[in-house]
Amino acid sequence: MSRIAATFERLRAEGRRAFVSYVMAGDPDAETSLEIVKGLPGAGVDIVELGVPFTDPMADGPTIQEAGQRALAGGQTLEGTLAMVRAFRAGDDTTPVVLMGYYNPIYNRGVDRFLADAREAGVDGLIVVDLPPEEDTELCLPALEAGIDFIRLATPTTDAKRLPRVLENSSGFVYYVSVTGITGAAAAEAGEVGPEVARIKASTELPVVVGFGIRSPEAAETIAGVADGCVVGSAIVAQIAEGKPVAEVLDYVATLAAGAHRA
Repeated sequence: MSRIAATFERLRAEGRRAFVSYVMAGDPDAETSLEIVKGLPGAGVDIVELGVPFTDPMADGPTIQEAGQRALAGGQTLEGTLAMVRAFRAGDDTTPVVLMGYYNPIYNRGVDRFLADAREAGVDGLIVVDLPPEEDTELCLPALEAGIDFIRLATPTTDAKRLPRVLENSSGFVYYVSVTGITGAAAAEAGEVGPEVARIKASTELPVVVGFGIRSPEAAETIAGVADGCVVGSAIVAQIAEGKPVAEVLDYVATLAAGAHRA
């Protein structure tokens, strides 16, 4: 059983929802970033989503774009991100790690080499936002063959005709984007999200986790309550951007995780 599947199985047995946190690898610098990532499980994070910085992050809002720019300016690379996962795995062999990014760095490295290195480093899943289902042979299917989950995004505009194609080769969990637009753009509303999550769950046995627009423990609790979990990214990255000490960032993450786990 994969780490992701085992995590959701454990949470179901405990009657709890998942809390997924996103941070950008290398932000504000490699050393501080690794310290934050290592501290996330202790703050209540069930799945770590680790951003791979890229020069043209089309799905990301200003907060995460700027985090990627800081990371790139500090010399963060795909290789450095895999090294960060290896360092994390040295002390944690149970918390799933999902890499979120874009196809270009993977393509440049070579798909086969990347997947072998990612598997060896301890990566459990991939979210690659600029590869649609029509391009599954590029990375999705090879990833699945390598034992790495390929997590697909569904959005408010993923209609009944499109949804089966999106779900066809998805694994790990489905990431439901609660609002249209870029990350950090608007607040998620449980009354709108709930029916959409139910629609997706009627078509898949995979857990459905909701992200975008969650900034407070109360919002995490409300949104996680209508899904299998929630993701917080921009709000955490904003804390890092403000230069707050690692301990304060992790304290903030802990409040969000507690909210999600109350659901």
